Amino acid sequence: MTHVIGTAGHVDHGKSTLVQAMTGIDPDRLAEEKQREMTIDLGFAWLTLPSGRTVGIVDVPGHRDFIENMLAGVGGIDLALLVIAADEGVMPQTREHLAILDLLGVTNAVVALTKIDMVPDPEWLELVALDVSELLDQTALRDAPIVPVSARTGDGLPDLLTALDAALGKQPPRPDLGRPRLPIDRIFTISGFGTVVTGTLTGGSLHVGDEVVIQPRGLHARIRGLQSHKEAISSAQPGSRVAVNLSGVDRGDIQRGDVVTRPGTLRGTTLIDVQFRYLPDAGRPLQHNAEVKFFSGAAESVAHVRLVGNRELLPGEEGWLQLRLAQPLALDKRDRFILRYPSPAQTIGGGVVLDPHPPHRWRRFKPEVIARFETLAAGTPEDLVLHALQGETALTPADLAARTGLAGSAIEAALAALAGEGQVFELLSGSWMALAAWQRLTGRMQAELAAYHQRNPLRLGMPREALRSRLGLSGKLFQPFVQRAVESGILVDAGTALSLPEHRVTFTPAQQAAIDRLMREFQAQPTTPPATRDAAALVGEDVLAALVEQGRLVQVNEDVLFDADTYAELVRQVEQFIEREGSITVAQARDLFNTSRKYVLALLEHLDSIGVTRRTGDERVLRRATR
Repeated sequence: MTHVIGTAGHVDHGKSTLVQAMTGIDPDRLAEEKQREMTIDLGFAWLTLPSGRTVGIVDVPGHRDFIENMLAGVGGIDLALLVIAADEGVMPQTREHLAILDLLGVTNAVVALTKIDMVPDPEWLELVALDVSELLDQTALRDAPIVPVSARTGDGLPDLLTALDAALGKQPPRPDLGRPRLPIDRIFTISGFGTVVTGTLTGGSLHVGDEVVIQPRGLHARIRGLQSHKEAISSAQPGSRVAVNLSGVDRGDIQRGDVVTRPGTLRGTTLIDVQFRYLPDAGRPLQHNAEVKFFSGAAESVAHVRLVGNRELLPGEEGWLQLRLAQPLALDKRDRFILRYPSPAQTIGGGVVLDPHPPHRWRRFKPEVIARFETLAAGTPEDLVLHALQGETALTPADLAARTGLAGSAIEAALAALAGEGQVFELLSGSWMALAAWQRLTGRMQAELAAYHQRNPLRLGMPREALRSRLGLSGKLFQPFVQRAVESGILVDAGTALSLPEHRVTFTPAQQAAIDRLMREFQAQPTTPPATRDAAALVGEDVLAALVEQGRLVQVNEDVLFDADTYAELVRQVEQFIEREGSITVAQARDLFNTSRKYVLALLEHLDSIGVTRRTGDERVLRRATR
């Protein structure tokens, strides 16, 4: 199992020197870094710890001018190596890096108290260690061990490696959620191979040959090769540093912060709902519409703040924000982020993405909006699953995992608990729906049908496809929805039409008198009945359509109608004739029914179309067995 360590600490406290002493690899790869003896961009190295555990190291800049490069490297790390020089102690970027680690939810760390060879006085070293402990006590890293070390002499290095090994031994493995994400922190090309990107893989595994998409750009590519610590591998597991050789994209098509993932698992967004913690030393209240810089993973964007539930946010407070990003970023639920003021540059806080795709901008002070944020932020797995199911559709466990960020086992347990309480049910095998969402959807269905019945009082009901379209349901979900609604007694299924149970087609006395006269004409001339246009002229088109829909009349083509009893008798006689003679022609049917070619041809073509007969030359034969 591979882990990733990220360094943190003030400039010139010896981070890169310590990494080189531990690994034998100089993480400063840029000529300017070597010239200035200062890390400017991310550096990378690796080593094997005493337990045999393989570790990747991301070395980050400490200078305040390069904090934003630092932010691109600390996302997705398993452990922070906080480096503090013993001769200087805690410095401004020490505090800023520590605040960033705290905001990003990094709870596992080891402190390397470096340059102990520069501090001959043991009491001074003890005072610095005490100062560091007091600083850590205010954060989630309060239990981090402090290891004195000298990269120059090697003193304390074995103890540091042992401490790192022990801390990582407590770290649970990164879960494979089937949703691999590789935030790109470096891009380069290799002659003969093409584009290569690197990053820390989370959420799932990647394999050579996989089709992937680079989000938020939507660029499709294929994995030509994978490497971890310069060794070729066939698959990469969550939690590892990975170099991915991509075919189908050029280096200029992508940039740091883009994400390599599987198709359909992630997409770009420019509007996000977040929970935010404003640092106590931010200096001034956070105002609505303030411009900030947003950082998550290796990505960044200018953003504008929309305060939800507060007119302003004071330093040290927490609150709900809706952030409008200046450019699309590929974000997911539960992603951590950092905010900075652009000028003067300052880290001001951070938090968690609650919803990467809210439906719209929220009204800032509505109680139900604030309740929504509270549920997303503090909810149990059941709360999160139930919230994800509030849309008027059914979702699979995979859909729910994508929307909640929960593992599959947690999804299954939450669904079982909610089903036991009657709050959710399986609309379709493997697709779940919330009872509240069902009630809203059936309420919309009833309103749509009531309006339709009012507009079309003589129709049996709304055509199935029309209702499906109005409700916005997929064809896959619509039939089980109809079936459950019918079983619940709130819908009547009349085949091609759907209606409310209380709906009845009722004719006026004048309409009924016209119907009675028309039906007498059909009964008087059963095999040569009135043409469609004549029937419509007598009773009206709406009434005639209702008679057809009710099954009292059968329309075999646009010009020919038969009353239901006559139609059934004609079909019976055709089937019997064919069974006896083997086939039937138009002429034979005309003589059999003592009618004209017009009616016979219409009937036989109709029987062909519904699968009773099949034309062979001038004859018809049975397509299916008679009942």
